[in-house]
Amino acid sequence: MPNDRILVVDDEETIREIVCSMLGGAHFQTRQAANGIEALSILESDDEFDLVLSDLMMAEMDGIALLERAKERYPDMPIVMVTTVHDISVALQAIRNGAYDYLPKPFEREQLLATVRRALENRRLKRENDAYRSNLEVLVAERTQQWKTALSNLEKSYDITLEVLGDALDLKDAETEHHSRRVTAFTIAIARKMGLPKEEINVIARGAFLHDIGKMAIPDYILHKPGKLTEEEMAIMKEHCYRGYKILSRIPFLTEAAEIVYSHQERFDGLGYPRGLKGEEIPLGARIFAIADTLDAMRSDRDYRKAQSMEAVRAEVALWSGRQFDPQIVKVFLDMPDNIWEDLRNDINGPSNAIPKV
Repeated sequence: MPNDRILVVDDEETIREIVCSMLGGAHFQTRQAANGIEALSILESDDEFDLVLSDLMMAEMDGIALLERAKERYPDMPIVMVTTVHDISVALQAIRNGAYDYLPKPFEREQLLATVRRALENRRLKRENDAYRSNLEVLVAERTQQWKTALSNLEKSYDITLEVLGDALDLKDAETEHHSRRVTAFTIAIARKMGLPKEEINVIARGAFLHDIGKMAIPDYILHKPGKLTEEEMAIMKEHCYRGYKILSRIPFLTEAAEIVYSHQERFDGLGYPRGLKGEEIPLGARIFAIADTLDAMRSDRDYRKAQSMEAVRAEVALWSGRQFDPQIVKVFLDMPDNIWEDLRNDINGPSNAIPKV
C-alpha cells in the first residue's frame, strides 16, 4: 500500500477535504494548506513530502508563484497543478515553470489517482536511473536486453513537457494509449539504423511522440464517432496536423519537432495532407514516422480486424514504396529483423508502460 505524503494546496476548504478524502481512500497520507505561503511554511518544516497538488488560482500566493519557489528549493519533488481554467497557455506556463502535470477541474477520483501515481512513479524512476536521463540514444540499443533496459527507463530521460502533453492526449482519446509510445520507439530504431546523429534522433523522437497532439483540439463527437466520418467531419479531423503544429511551434525547443507533426500525414508521392508535400520536401523525421506508424497500425488489433503479421507489414511497405513511403527508408526498414519490433512492442505494452521521451 502507498504511504507517500502529499501536500494538498487550495483556498477552498471543501475542495481540499474532497481531494484529501479521495487520496486517503487510496492510502496516501495528506496534509492541507490554504494558500502558497502556508504551503511553503509546511514544506520548510521537518516533514518530507513526496508530491504537491496545488490549485493555480489562489489569493496571497497563487499556484504559479508557489511552483517557482518550491522548485527552487525542492527540484526533485513533483508538483501537479489543478485549475478550472481550460486554457492550454495556462498549462504550458505551469509546465515551463517545472510542473509535472496539469489537472483540470472537475476531475474524477480515478483521474486524480492516475495522475498522482504517474507523478510518484516518475519521481521514483528518476532517482533510480539518473544515469539514463540525458542519453536517449542508449534507450534503443542494438541488442534486445539493452532495449529492455532502456525502454523501461524512457520516462526518466524525456522532457516533462512531452509527458504532460502526451498524457493529456491519452486522457482525451483513449484509443491512442500506447500508440504514441510504440511508434516513437519504432521511429527511433529506424533512425538509428540509418546512422542519424543523436541530436537529430532526439528531434525526430519528439515529433513522433507528439504527432497526434493536435487531436486535443478536435471535438470529441468527431474524435470518438463510431461510424464513418462525413466529408465535413473528415475535413475537421485533418486539421489536427496544423493544430498540433501551432501548439508545439510556440515552445522553443519543440519548433523542429513541430514540423514533423505538421507533416506526418504527407505522402512521398505528394498525395498526402495538409500541404501536399512531395519527396524530400517532407521532413526526414516525418518520412521515417510514416513507416513506423503503418507498422504499428497493422500490428495492432482493430474492431474490424485482427493484428496482421510482420510478413504482411513488410509486403505492404514494399508495395507502397515510392508512393506513400520514401524508397530509401523502405530499404532500411526491410533490412531490419522482425524481432526488433516485437521486443520493442512487448516492452511498451508490458507492465512498465514506458513512455519514450527526450
